[in-house]
Amino acid sequence: MTAPGLPPAPLSDPAGRRRRLQLGAGQQLKGGPYTYLALIVVGLGSLFPLYWTLVAASHDQQRVLDSPPPLIPGGNLFSNLEAAWEQANLGKAIVNSFIVSASITAATLFFCTLAGYAFAKMRFRGRGALMTAVIATLTIPPQLSVVPLFMMMSDIGWGGKLESVIFPTLVGAFGVFFMRQYLLEALPYELIEAAKMDGANNLRIVWNVVLPAARPAMMVLGMLTFVQAWNDFFWPFLALNQENPTLQVALGQLSASYTPDQSIVMAGALISTLPLLVVFVVFGKQIVGGIMAGAVKG
Repeated sequence: MTAPGLPPAPLSDPAGRRRRLQLGAGQQLKGGPYTYLALIVVGLGSLFPLYWTLVAASHDQQRVLDSPPPLIPGGNLFSNLEAAWEQANLGKAIVNSFIVSASITAATLFFCTLAGYAFAKMRFRGRGALMTAVIATLTIPPQLSVVPLFMMMSDIGWGGKLESVIFPTLVGAFGVFFMRQYLLEALPYELIEAAKMDGANNLRIVWNVVLPAARPAMMVLGMLTFVQAWNDFFWPFLALNQENPTLQVALGQLSASYTPDQSIVMAGALISTLPLLVVFVVFGKQIVGGIMAGAVKG
């Protein structure tokens, strides 16, 4: 009933209501010119540090320190790359970094996936308390464990060896928590029960059911773990020596002199960045697919 003198209420429009409900349901929003402008600015800002590394690595020390600094690559790139390669023994450092990063990544994916599956889908006494203890370890600063860990590695006889960097980081609390949260939603109990009814044991269930369901999250966790292990400097710097360094420790040697040549340091940094770019180019599609799958599951 309408008030006197006011127009009658408009009739309902079922077709219009259906169109409004369909908007945003599985459809992509189209960005305007300001959206693309913002994306271009963010993209260029993200690429500028890599571009500046290339520019600085292609000039000499004096030109890099000029004001204003150069913005166009020069002609000393290959000579600086060769100097950085020889001065810091980057060949052996890259091999060591690949061994350390690949070993830590493979072990983290294996152990964290198994632990995440156990905490997510298996029923056992003390599950909640153990998960709380695992999460609580994230609050402990890693610097507190440096002294006892260094003493332990020395007592074992691993001082200066790659084992002292690999074994303390074979599994992490973040990886366990990440895989647990993903498998809670991505792995239905019905699949596990169906596999048990077909006579599959726990090993067969993990191989044929858990790992295929966890593959997207494993790609994301593997990327994060590999990048973190590749860029780690603090513990390898303490555990290793100059004769057996990882890449970041070797780069630290380039800048350890009283007057380091910044162009050569930048050339070494460029060398250390290229393997990560190759990994992302090769596995970028799978990594992005894993991130999107995790977002949909969430």
